[in-house]
Amino acid sequence: MRTVYRTMREAGLIHKHRRPHGITKADTAAQEKKNLIKRNFRADKPLQKLLTDITEVQCADGKLYVSPILDCFNGEIVSLEMRENMKKELCIDTVRQLRKKYGRLNGTVLHSDRGCQYTSYAFRNSLVSAGLIQSLSGTAHCYDNARMESFFATLKKEKLYKIPTYRMKREEVKTEIFRYIFGYYNTQRVNSFNVGGFPPVTLRTLNSLSTQAA
Repeated sequence: MRTVYRTMREAGLIHKHRRPHGITKADTAAQEKKNLIKRNFRADKPLQKLLTDITEVQCADGKLYVSPILDCFNGEIVSLEMRENMKKELCIDTVRQLRKKYGRLNGTVLHSDRGCQYTSYAFRNSLVSAGLIQSLSGTAHCYDNARMESFFATLKKEKLYKIPTYRMKREEVKTEIFRYIFGYYNTQRVNSFNVGGFPPVTLRTLNSLSTQAA
C-alpha cells in the first residue's frame, strides 16, 4: 500500500488538501456577535426582549404559517400574523402589528433565526422603523431560540393536535389559534416560566401596579 502511495505521489497524482485558515472561526464569531440573547430568555421588564419565529400547520386547503412575537418578560404573545405563505411580508406585518399596538420600541431586542425572511433588507428596515434591535441565532443552533420553540410545542400539544386541522380550512384554524392564544394562553393558562406561575397578562398587570406604586 505504501509503495502504491509513494508511486502516485512521485507521479504527481496526489495533491495536498488545503485547509481554510480561520474562515469557520470568523463566521462563528460574527454569528455570536449578532446573537444578543445568547439563550438568556429572562427579561426585567415588559417589551425588553422579544422572540419570533414561524411554524406551519397542515390544513385541508393547504399549509397555514403562524408568525407570533413572544415577550421574554412574561411569555405573552404580543403580536400574531397568519398567512398561507411564509414570505418576508408575513414577518414584516408581524412587526408592524407590534408597532401599531405598542408604538415605537426604541432599544427593544427582537430575536429570530437566520431564515431568509429575517435577514432580508425589507425586514431589517421594518425593525429600524420600529426602533427594534435585531438579534440572530447561530446557523443550525436550534436552542438559540428554545423558548419560542417551546411555545410552538405547547400550542400544538394543547390545541392543534387535539383538533383535526388537516380536515379544517385555514380560516377555521386561524380562529382556533387566535382564541387559544388571546382567550386562554395569554390570560388564563398557568405559565411555569413565570414566578408564581402567573398567566402572562396577570404578571404584566402586577408589574405595572408595582411600577406605579414605586
